[in-house]
Amino acid sequence: MTTSFDLIQALVENVGRVIVGKDAVVRLVVGAMLSRGHVLLEDKPGVGKTVLARALAKSVDCSFKRIQCTPDLLPVDITGYVDYRAQAFKQGPVFANLVLADELNRATPRTQSALLEAMGERQVSLDGTTHLLPDPFFVIATQNPVEHRGVNDLPEAQLDRFQMLLSLDYASAEEEKRLTLARRQADPLETLAPVMSAAQLRDVLAAVPEVQIKEQLVDYAVALVRATRQSKLLEIGASTRSILQLVRLAQAHALVQGRTYVIPDDIKALAHLVLPHRVTPASASSDSMSATQWKQECVRRILADVKPPDS
Repeated sequence: MTTSFDLIQALVENVGRVIVGKDAVVRLVVGAMLSRGHVLLEDKPGVGKTVLARALAKSVDCSFKRIQCTPDLLPVDITGYVDYRAQAFKQGPVFANLVLADELNRATPRTQSALLEAMGERQVSLDGTTHLLPDPFFVIATQNPVEHRGVNDLPEAQLDRFQMLLSLDYASAEEEKRLTLARRQADPLETLAPVMSAAQLRDVLAAVPEVQIKEQLVDYAVALVRATRQSKLLEIGASTRSILQLVRLAQAHALVQGRTYVIPDDIKALAHLVLPHRVTPASASSDSMSATQWKQECVRRILADVKPPDS
């Protein structure tokens, strides 16, 4: 595991050269990639959502495609199409190891759904033919929560494909100063070089299932998700998929932290990021909370009632 630890640390540090003061978020995104999940970055404009995705892509020597989502984007603009004259399938930008779907909520629901099969099954089906996506395959999508015109809320099925919903938030004053000074002459993103090959990434991916997780911790993950379905605070609880993704993410997160085993705090901390976007509250949020904040608060109250195992 030592080689995996070193590679992960080099990856986190490389991305950190561009994303100043967000080490925890960078580690979470790296953990999602290593657990074969997908990440939705939801935050205000200009906080570094797109830059984070680009920095991660440049830090790993693998294929990268960016999809700029707009209202006129069509499903074939994502998946590709069959050219009948050439008798060939023309791959769309989803056929890459790392895909950035920028401002996903600006695409129409029909176009958003083009990502469902790709994210859930890592394949694209067109005209009765299944086309496998590259391995590894990782989607980072961004959306701006403060805009309401020209955007479409992501449906529950789409949200459930995202392992985590994360926010970067604004940097501190000192961090913004450091970031500004670092960019006086050149953008660090432009000089960023890969620190991990595609083969090395596959080796680290193979190490994640080897991270030890005790059966009582799996029981804890199951209990947390089932509690969301039984709570009076929620109309709809989290899915079975969320259990699988929570456990896989906990294993990857432990590896990112330099451990070969999962601890209860891994499950509890990650549940706050894996579950809220998958649930539907039974009542509207208060005036002092956004819809996202209210979901997080509902999940926080539920998790406080479920006792974690001792070890």
